[in-house]
Amino acid sequence: MRNELVGRTRKFAIDCMILCSKLPKTREYNAYVNQLIRSSSSVGANYRASQRAKSTPDFINKLKIVEEEVDESNYFLDLLQEVSKIQKEDTSVFEPLLKESKELLAIIIASIKTKKANSN
Repeated sequence: MRNELVGRTRKFAIDCMILCSKLPKTREYNAYVNQLIRSSSSVGANYRASQRAKSTPDFINKLKIVEEEVDESNYFLDLLQEVSKIQKEDTSVFEPLLKESKELLAIIIASIKTKKANSN
């Protein structure tokens, strides 16, 4: 599972970057695009960092950062999709990434709960 999540979080960051490269280059889009690129790449980076945690509390804290970053990525994906709807652009490209961000979020939350339960 660990290696699968490393790969999924990496692919998530790359897929978000590819999506962002296809969006219009305007000041308004760029603000959201920059945030999405930052948060989506932070998901994988922080997940990898969690695998080198020094203790259970350190591991949980690092996973909580992953949780925040994937939730933020989901927010900006949702926001960009909504803006694209308003601009009458194709919004179907957002669906796979929104689905993946929700799945990653559920996995991370479950991992945090499991680790907390096992450490008590």
